Order: sequence, then C-alpha cells, then structure tokens
Amino acid sequence: MGVLLLCLSMTGMAYESPIKADSPQDYVVQKGDTLWEISNRFLKSPWLWPEIWHANQQIHNPHLIFPGDMISMVYIDGKPRLTVIRRGESGRTIKLSPKVRRLPSESAIPAIPLGMINSFLNDSRMFTSKQDIERAPYVFASRQERIITGAGDKIYARGRVDSLSKDLTIYRSGDAVLDPDTGELLGVIGHNIASADLMKVEDGIASLRVKKSNSEVRPGDRLIASDAFSQVTTFFPRAPDAPITGKIASALESIKKVGQYNTVILNVGEREGLKQGDILVVYKNVKVKDQMTGEMIQLPLERAGIVMVYRPFEKVSYGIVLTAFEEISVGDVIKSP
Repeated sequence: MGVLLLCLSMTGMAYESPIKADSPQDYVVQKGDTLWEISNRFLKSPWLWPEIWHANQQIHNPHLIFPGDMISMVYIDGKPRLTVIRRGESGRTIKLSPKVRRLPSESAIPAIPLGMINSFLNDSRMFTSKQDIERAPYVFASRQERIITGAGDKIYARGRVDSLSKDLTIYRSGDAVLDPDTGELLGVIGHNIASADLMKVEDGIASLRVKKSNSEVRPGDRLIASDAFSQVTTFFPRAPDAPITGKIASALESIKKVGQYNTVILNVGEREGLKQGDILVVYKNVKVKDQMTGEMIQLPLERAGIVMVYRPFEKVSYGIVLTAFEEISVGDVIKSP
C-alpha cells in the first residue's frame, strides 16, 4: 500500500530538534515495517515525520518507501532531514528488454499495520442512534424459507425499499456506546453481516441476492447503502488541527485491558473536529482511596500510549493504539500531543 509522505515546511518558534538522541544515522527498511515504526526509530514524536521528510528528487517515486531502501539522516540548511539515499530491490525500476517495468506502489510500506484494522473498517459502523438503524428496510424472509441465510441465497425485505440503492450492506444492531462522563448516547455499533445486490422492488417488497456473508443473515437485519469509507486504506498520522480532550469510551473488541494495535472507541468525533489520521496521547485516569481520610483521590495523569484515529463518526471515533507504554483502560483520558 503506497504511503504518500506530505512534505511540509517547519515554521514557528525557536527550533528544537525532533530527532531522538539515540537515533540511528541510517536504517534499511525491512519487510513488514510500517512508517510509524520507522518514524519511532528516529523521532521523539513519530507523527512529525511529514515535517522533516526530504523527497530526494534523484530517486524514483521519492515519497514512497519500499523494503530494502536505506533511509538516512541528512542536514539541510542546518536542520535534520530524513530521506531515501538508496533504493532497495523492491523499489527499483526493473529493466526487462525491450520494456521497462516499475514495481507498483502497493509494494511500498504502509503508514500503520493495516491488517489490524481492516476487519473494523469493513465489518463495523457507528450509527447515531438505535432509531437511525431501525428506520432502514429490514429482512423478513428468504426464498428457501430458512430462518438464517448466507451467500448466494435470495432474500426479501420490507420497509422503505423504494429508496434502496443496488449495492447494499446488511447490518445488525449491536451495543450502545455511552459517554463515560455524561452518560450521553454517542452511538450504536452496527455489525456488517453481509453484502447484497438489489434485484427488484415489487409491491413494496425488495428482492435481493446475498453476495458475501460474514455471518448468517436473519430476519430483522437492516439494509443500508454500502459504506465507501470502508475502502479508505491510506493514512497520514498527524496532530489534530485544534486542541482535543476526551476519554476512551469503549473497546471495540469488548476487552477491558487494551494494548498495542487494539481498537478503542473515543468519545470525541467529527463534531469536535477530529479527522482520519489524527494522533492523540492517552493518559492513565486513576483514582485511589486515601487510607488515612477515606477520600477518593485523582492521581496525576501519566502517559500510557498513543492512539491514531482511523474512522471518525459524528460523536465518536475508532482509534488504533499505535504505542502502549502500559495497559490502557476504558475511561483513560485522551489529549492532543
């Protein structure tokens, strides 16, 4: 998956080197590396990678990084920059006489481990309320007259079927997500059960063919236009445009203790200005009982990890834990870096 490295200029106050004191001078990219992992080798704040990246114009596709490439720290105008100084075999142009073939950008390393979030991008979606999903047309029968159906089966739906598009996703209502502080309903998780094609609508009944199923389709499952966002697989980690403060509201995998590459649900989303790729720092939110007074005392916030937003919704966001210094829990605080 190609990774476009945005080249931004550094402006502002007195310059402080973003490079780690123990940063290597050079690094050869390995198969399986991600941009985040490489950035973490060089930088105090890995999300600052775009600000110090230097596109070497002597290299083909200088914004892409491939396994075998050598990344080196150089100084330009007295400031450190990272650049590819030598292509490995994966990124080179291969001469096959009489034609020239260039390896596709898909062999470039991704920004984050996509395999850890693909299932959530494709198989889960947040709805504003239970009513939001329940107003959609619903499955009520199958051609085979079975209670549950799967790929290849013909099914029938009722409800607002006249507005259905051809390419549909079948969802099942899941858990509600509540704000850990206010109790506000932030959304309802919809689980992607299957995909289906609309065949026809006649007398208020929609006929559909199930294309691909992740689980058995059941009466009551809802039909919603397929979600184009689930196809987004290129991410640019960066700091949010404005200060953000929130909390971890839930863990998408229904686990209490969260670690690296787990997905968490944040109680902030598009209404707070969050965008795909925004980086947030996680702080432990711990209260302990003072044995002398019996009071519950809030301990000072301590950094526990780093989360990247990969799917923002109106009131919540899905985030992947890129770095975990210790176990992360529901209720922990998130802030802009």
